[in-house]
Amino acid sequence: MSEMHVLLVHGFGGSGPWHWQQWLSGRLDELGVTCEMPQLPKQDQPVLQEWLAVLRSRLEDVPAESELVVAAHSCGAALWLHHAATIHGTARRADRVLLVAPPGPDWRHPDVHGIAPYPVDAHALRRAAGTTRMVVGTGDPYLSVQDGHYLAETMRVALDVIPDGEHLNTDAGYGPWPAVLRWVSHGTTPVADRFETPPQTGGAAPSTFRLV
Repeated sequence: MSEMHVLLVHGFGGSGPWHWQQWLSGRLDELGVTCEMPQLPKQDQPVLQEWLAVLRSRLEDVPAESELVVAAHSCGAALWLHHAATIHGTARRADRVLLVAPPGPDWRHPDVHGIAPYPVDAHALRRAAGTTRMVVGTGDPYLSVQDGHYLAETMRVALDVIPDGEHLNTDAGYGPWPAVLRWVSHGTTPVADRFETPPQTGGAAPSTFRLV
């Protein structure tokens, strides 16, 4: 059985000490799983090409025999979409990718350069990873649930909607998030909230979303 290598991709402003990515990194380390979260340059004034260069360098360093799992948050998820849309055929392919709370298609920020808007390409995602899943929260100030459904439909990926999850960051209480640990470790779905209550989940079409 291949060893697992987990790559966590932070968003605009980085992931503070109480963020779920930091918690997840610590738990994986306790379990003996290789996990890294590179500090992308100029976290408060990111530039797409500089972030892409670091992401791709880290991907190339992952051993070919390792199971590669990626969990990206916010602008880190947008970064992955740029990466997927612009890679060549020999690029290191992830086995599984989780896109957590990407910014909405119309989101802009004056200090974020080139990351938004981002490409939404279902074929590119399949070149970049074996499976891709997205999880969003209701009440997210940067992504409406309607836009989350649109993105999932366009990218043809499964979507979990966390009630009252907001931006799924420290301000929203994420924080310890056992469901994401299970997804990283075992591919367990759907991805529940931090209280383990059922999300709304669905396939490629908004009409298929249901409470499970």
